[in-house]
Amino acid sequence: MKNIENKVVLITGASSGIGAETAKLLAKDGAKVMLAARRADRLKELTDEINQNGGTAAYRATDVTDHGEVAALVQYTLEKFHRIDVLFANAGLMPLSYMRDNKFNEWDQMIDVNLKGLLYAVGEIVPIMEKQGSGQIIATDSIAGHKVFPGNAVYCGTKFAVRAVMNGLRAEEGPSKNIRVTMISPGDVDTELYTTTTDETMKQNIRQSETDRGLVSKDVANAVAYAISQPGNVVIDEVIMQSIKQQG
Repeated sequence: MKNIENKVVLITGASSGIGAETAKLLAKDGAKVMLAARRADRLKELTDEINQNGGTAAYRATDVTDHGEVAALVQYTLEKFHRIDVLFANAGLMPLSYMRDNKFNEWDQMIDVNLKGLLYAVGEIVPIMEKQGSGQIIATDSIAGHKVFPGNAVYCGTKFAVRAVMNGLRAEEGPSKNIRVTMISPGDVDTELYTTTTDETMKQNIRQSETDRGLVSKDVANAVAYAISQPGNVVIDEVIMQSIKQQG
């Protein structure tokens, strides 16, 4: 796609699923990608694959719930590539449970990864993009940021919060600072996100519905690439996407 070549793109949650597919797609189109996640072995494998296929990639193992690690990731990206054109804040957790089950630890983890992880990255990168005079921040939101589902209340809460943060960021940075702000909001995607669920009833429901998940990671990666590829004067505020099986 146009307007992607030579852009430096920092991707969190890059070790699998949407993040990994996006990294491969953008690198194929000529972007320089910095990959971040907790699993260093997965990141190294993906980085080697991209570089061996003629792309440009580097990685740093990062826990997005640790502000210091996120700050170090941003600085490492600058040292490696000298600028950051796009942040794709994609790290996320989705352990499903009913409110009555009091999964307090899981709720804490979701808030830390889904919301604080985004905030830490945004806080570190916005000043850099302001100094550059341009940039784009993309976050993986969800249909769950628009509608609340049983067993998803806390996850949906984090995704509603992501929408608020990103809309606020757009109002603050878009018109005067030339920073584009985009949300990608997919329905069910066949990724590892569902494997974090510990509730056995929920797991069974997930297994029964797996055949209905029409989206795959590459579908979402294509949406991210589309948003990045737009001319500098065009902002894709949000892409809401779901499979034809799930629409409605």
